[in-house]
Amino acid sequence: MAAPRDRVAHLLRQLQRAACQCPSHSHTYSQAPGLSPSGKTTDYAFEMAVSNIRYGAGVTKEVGMDLQNMGAKNVCLMTDKNLSQLPPIQTVMDSFVKNGINFKVYDNVRVEPTDRSFMEAIEFAKRGAFDAYVAMGGGSTIDTCKAANLYASSPDSDFLDYVNAPIGKGKPVTAPLKPLIAVPTTSGTGSETTGVAIFDYEHLKVKTGIASRAIKPTLGLIDPLHTLYLPERVIANSGFDVLCHALESYTALPYHMRSPCPANPVTRPAYQGSNPISDIWAVHALRIVAKYLKRAVRNPDDLEARSNMHLASAFAGIGFGNAGVHLCLTAFLWYSPPPQCSLSRHRCLLSATWRWQKYWENLELWMAAIREHKNLINPVSCVALHLIHI
Repeated sequence: MAAPRDRVAHLLRQLQRAACQCPSHSHTYSQAPGLSPSGKTTDYAFEMAVSNIRYGAGVTKEVGMDLQNMGAKNVCLMTDKNLSQLPPIQTVMDSFVKNGINFKVYDNVRVEPTDRSFMEAIEFAKRGAFDAYVAMGGGSTIDTCKAANLYASSPDSDFLDYVNAPIGKGKPVTAPLKPLIAVPTTSGTGSETTGVAIFDYEHLKVKTGIASRAIKPTLGLIDPLHTLYLPERVIANSGFDVLCHALESYTALPYHMRSPCPANPVTRPAYQGSNPISDIWAVHALRIVAKYLKRAVRNPDDLEARSNMHLASAFAGIGFGNAGVHLCLTAFLWYSPPPQCSLSRHRCLLSATWRWQKYWENLELWMAAIREHKNLINPVSCVALHLIHI
């Protein structure tokens, strides 16, 4: 056991010597200029923000009552073309009808959204003048709905006003938003818990996003019955999302090492760095992944396994939604997918190169090594840890 752990520690030390410019391990992209009231140059506090969460098999049927309790009169239901033909979306619409909720459906959400697809959804939201939103689907749908709610509630804002720096201006969100209920149907992104909306900015061919506590859903309805409709490959890929989110938030630069310290709490970023509370959620998510992901992939009828992975997604979301995620190129660029691969880089990487059995056997060893050497993890990518052949 000592030799593999030494290899992990050696890699951490090697990567520490490399310059890192990723937002979770450097200070380059801080959006909080100025000295804090205490005069500190690094932050001294962290803030936990998370959506209300309701979990249970069949809980989706309550969504109409929730909207009625909120006083909603005109609701936007967002989903994608594929999901719009499946039973889960019918469950939501039946609940709307039963509770007298007027609604319009937007099913043109793009999987892996872009600035263009965001803006199309925003225009639909502006025209509809909705007083509440329901997003049903994976992270792409929930993130698109967050953006639509934000810009429809702040109609005079330019699109780049709230986009993270350095791509956008990274302005704080001050406009009041409408209630948003997120109903996740995949067990990967944890978007139902976070104030983050990710998209591809086509002009620069980069992935960026909007990060603000103000855009997090009002309520997340986590209904494990929806995961029974997911094929094996989606369960596997989304499960690796949970794994990456948990590991990356756990290994992000600690919050008290981030600089500059915000002069005003409103400028404290959503991605604050690792902290004691996020660490708890991240480690717990990792343990669930180790126990249940293989079962969830192999048996589509294993409700216990798929239910636990649905919860793990939310747990990892709570962790990374407040700590942040990262993918340091110093480690990641050692590897690249074949040109014909249509998957995103990290998903192809994990799906193609991961030694499944080795992961399950050695998760505890990896976690012990990371805990022991966490002070070394400045430019470390969790992907580098994934690819160690133990």
